[in-house]
Amino acid sequence: MAMFESPEISGSSTATVIGTSRSESDLNHFAPRRRAVNNAVDAGTRVVERNNSGNGKTVDARDRMESANFSRENVNENPTNSDTRFTYRPSVPAHWRIKESPLSSDNIFQQSHAGLFNLCVVVLVAVNSRLIIENLMKYGWLIRSGFWFSSRSLRDWPLFMCCLSLPIFPIAAFVVEKLLQQNQISERTLILLHILISTLAVLYPVVVILRCDSAFLSGIALMLFACIVWLKLVSYAHTNSDMRSVAKSTEKGSEGCMYNVSFRSLAYFMAAPTLCYQTSYPRTASIRKNWVVRQFIKLIIFTGLMGFIIEQYINPIVQNSQHPLKANFLYAIERILKLSVPNTYVWLCMFYSFFHLWLNILAELLRFGDREFYKDWWNAKTVEEYWRMWNMPVHKWMVRHIYLPCLRNGIPKGVAVLIAFLVSAIFHELCIAVPCHLFKLWAFFGIMFQAPLVLITSYLQNKFQSSMVGNMIFWFIFCILGQPTCVLLYYHDLMNRKGSAA
Repeated sequence: MAMFESPEISGSSTATVIGTSRSESDLNHFAPRRRAVNNAVDAGTRVVERNNSGNGKTVDARDRMESANFSRENVNENPTNSDTRFTYRPSVPAHWRIKESPLSSDNIFQQSHAGLFNLCVVVLVAVNSRLIIENLMKYGWLIRSGFWFSSRSLRDWPLFMCCLSLPIFPIAAFVVEKLLQQNQISERTLILLHILISTLAVLYPVVVILRCDSAFLSGIALMLFACIVWLKLVSYAHTNSDMRSVAKSTEKGSEGCMYNVSFRSLAYFMAAPTLCYQTSYPRTASIRKNWVVRQFIKLIIFTGLMGFIIEQYINPIVQNSQHPLKANFLYAIERILKLSVPNTYVWLCMFYSFFHLWLNILAELLRFGDREFYKDWWNAKTVEEYWRMWNMPVHKWMVRHIYLPCLRNGIPKGVAVLIAFLVSAIFHELCIAVPCHLFKLWAFFGIMFQAPLVLITSYLQNKFQSSMVGNMIFWFIFCILGQPTCVLLYYHDLMNRKGSAA
């Protein structure tokens, strides 16, 4: 075969060289490829010239089209053929436009990170597998036969009876509303009776728990139920009061704002997964029984997983620790960091079990249609966003019955937010301090500390304009610093109280 004399061969000289060993059809085959090479070389020259002139933001559309056509020819070309001397030329441009690296700040959120996510999952499984093996080697199997039920559980019967008697207070609220509708009591008397009923609905369980040596989980379950009843009673009284005002503001009262007290509406409200009372709710067409069974099985599994993590991991860590405010600083940090991992797992399991599984099961059984019990709080950029998305039933109650009424009465927005945090802090303290028989106000101060954190995280988010910064601060505050510290504080104060009582 005749050898080429030079890469830069004109059309006539190329025909002469190849004609000695190839037919005329071969010349026709190579002609368009030579034109493609020449066009590509010219395009590369224009790209270089344009970049040198300072205008390198875009590339001429004709150049990109020629490059695409040339590349498609290259893909279909057989590399073993001798005409690769024309198609795979070094002079063909390899760089056509300005591109960012995949992990650059302008491009990172436009890329798929499925591979990195898989890596994180693999690392997470490997690390936790090591922790499980280390825990079993160090402590053995800590789950005992009395984990689910023991003889001590029989001592919690007063709490169980208290829980069964709590529906008396909604019935009392219905009776006083009915008395007002029949003009047998005044509006002022109604308000005083509602205040008395709702206050007793909380104080009654508190007295029962403090007078009984009950288990912590039984006490916290009763207090949560009592707080839910209180929130529902306040919403019931407040909503009925507003409906009366709307009915009175109209001359004859239209059908849409007629004030009517219905026991059926109250009964459905007390059972429904909502804290905001209204006479009717969006309803689904039917109950998916198989779906309910599947969700209930998941609920049992995740509840057992929470108990396993608490007994096997959290208890040994807190039992082998010191009070975080009295221990060496580095030692306290090490204990908090070690506790943060299982504590985060329990917190996530609790969220999934209650807010997703249990509330959806309850909504399905009652055909309750609005099932936005939470939003994507895990993407929260600030502490304020977290509190607005984490617990939607409580958030809607706060906005409806505290925040907006404060604004309507001329209270500044910042003060209204502070009042909302104050109410939340009081109930957090009741739900933890009363079952522990310990009033150290750690939960109260922990919630009130969220108010300045709202300002700090909002400032950082506006300053850095990055969702990653605010989101990382949120995760650090809640999972790494806040909750593990509160667990250690309450545990050691509780142990000190029991030690001094003995």
